[in-house]
Amino acid sequence: MINFNLYPNSNLVKKQLQGAKNDNSDNKSTSPAPVKTSIFYLNDIHGKMTNMERIKTVSDIFDKSNKDENTAKLKLASGDIILGENFLSNIVANKFLNWIGVKANAMGNHEMDVVPSKMAELLNNANYKLLAINATVDPKSPMANRIQKSLIEENNGQKFGIIGIAPSDVAERVKLNETVKDIKIDNLETTIQKVQDEVNNLKSQGVNKIILLSHSGLKNDRILAKETDGVDIIIGGHSHDMMKDIKEDVNLFKSKSGEPVVITQAGKDGENVGVLNVEWTQDGVLSKVQNNVINTRKFNRTLPMRSAVESVIGKPELLGSVKYADPEPANRLTSCNPHGCLVADAMRKELGTDISILNSGNIRGHFDIGRIDSRLINDISPFDNKMLIASVSEKELVNAIKVGGKSLLAHNSKPGILIVSGLRYELNDKGELVKLSFVDKDGTERAIDINNPDPNRKFTCAMDDFTAMGGDNYFPADENPKFIIQKFNFDKNKLTCDYIKKLNQPIEIRDDQRIKIVKS
Repeated sequence: MINFNLYPNSNLVKKQLQGAKNDNSDNKSTSPAPVKTSIFYLNDIHGKMTNMERIKTVSDIFDKSNKDENTAKLKLASGDIILGENFLSNIVANKFLNWIGVKANAMGNHEMDVVPSKMAELLNNANYKLLAINATVDPKSPMANRIQKSLIEENNGQKFGIIGIAPSDVAERVKLNETVKDIKIDNLETTIQKVQDEVNNLKSQGVNKIILLSHSGLKNDRILAKETDGVDIIIGGHSHDMMKDIKEDVNLFKSKSGEPVVITQAGKDGENVGVLNVEWTQDGVLSKVQNNVINTRKFNRTLPMRSAVESVIGKPELLGSVKYADPEPANRLTSCNPHGCLVADAMRKELGTDISILNSGNIRGHFDIGRIDSRLINDISPFDNKMLIASVSEKELVNAIKVGGKSLLAHNSKPGILIVSGLRYELNDKGELVKLSFVDKDGTERAIDINNPDPNRKFTCAMDDFTAMGGDNYFPADENPKFIIQKFNFDKNKLTCDYIKKLNQPIEIRDDQRIKIVKS
């Protein structure tokens, strides 16, 4: 059983928090009672339904814990809970937020994967509010008046101001679609000013405990903490950082007026959730904080929750089994991932192309020894981007692989190295392309001159429309790329399921070194 109710005795935390003005906590006889609050938070679930089922178990334990009548409880999300174009999966994610009782969710880039009409339909059945103060919506869009700047949540006799922000780099993270045309997101500078204006507005209404749901990334959250005044807690997302405990100059900062600001974030893919226990003074200044990060894999998926999910998406189909699987890499974005390579092999084989490419950020799970069913495939690759065949030149391939190589030097590893089939390549630890070759269907390998790639030597290439349209910048942004030969109305998961069924035997998932990272 998790103890959600303890506070740390860290001298570092006390030292920082005692600088809060008007905190009379040392004067036990005259100090008014603190405002105790416990916040259950989540971010970047990315539509992973099996982890949603586990989170529901954790959420139920949270509900039963801490019976102190003087403690307010909140459940909040900071974006990328909904994911991609699969509407059934989106319905599950939407219901999941209702099932666990989330009050507000910041709009992430993956909420913007959903076209406006479909997102509006989801919100018609949402018990939570979608927040993004830095979003400007076309008045003619189905999403007009559906995104709020903030809300005031009353709990246990206390008022909490909750503000949300969407990522300023959304144009780089979302496939060109109606949402990008209908919804514009402000840059960071404008976002900071709008957050401050809304803080001032909330304070004018007597709200002095303010939480920012930020899908902007840790780097920007740290700037927001120091460049605003009145924000107490930033529940973050987007950069997939896991913020354990409370550490000065890591996730504990001072605002412009010197009051403490705490930043949280629970990683990615629903692998963890958090519980933040805090106390505020009556003036709305943090005086005590504890941050718990909880590994969801330690919790069971209950039968009622699994049944609720399957009532939407249907029963899974048994496809085959795994008799051996290498562990997934510690960082899926910067290492050869044999679990992703199997998906890339399925794309190439099932579409009959020379090669296939797949952005490594598309892979959000792994295979284990044992049975494989269709739900597992969806869990590993939850994006429902449509497949296509393109004619790609040596030069375009070299450029795309070089874009992925930049991840080796990036703080958050975006966009990730390209997963490939029918190709082998090496990057050095500086992210530079060292070697590239084409491997035909007979296993014959032919080197590609990376310093002088042939713009006229073309390969048929299986990829998804997110990559083809310029998602993650592997190719130039273009809604209708000229290199497309054929489009399909299905995703890579169908190809992976078909491929595994045709193998008709237990499979082995091993790192074949098709991608190597070497020392420079």
